[in-house]
Amino acid sequence: MYTVKVSAKGWVVIPKALRTKYGLRKSTRVRVMDVDGALVLVPIPDDPIGALYGMLAGSPSLTAELLEERTRDKKREESRA
Repeated sequence: MYTVKVSAKGWVVIPKALRTKYGLRKSTRVRVMDVDGALVLVPIPDDPIGALYGMLAGSPSLTAELLEERTRDKKREESRA
């Protein structure tokens, strides 16, 4: 656990160990959020799209599920006609 002091300008220094661990360097953008009364800093990747690439790998195919649903809808509509 680290303790830091807020400067007169509202600045805080993130300890080096945490900057290294989370890849924070000069000009890295972070999102500051209030989550249940706690301040949370979330690094924003330089390439947000690239950071999400492969995130759903190994998950069920949503395309296949959508196609199956459309097939069921079509059969249901044809049975009404």
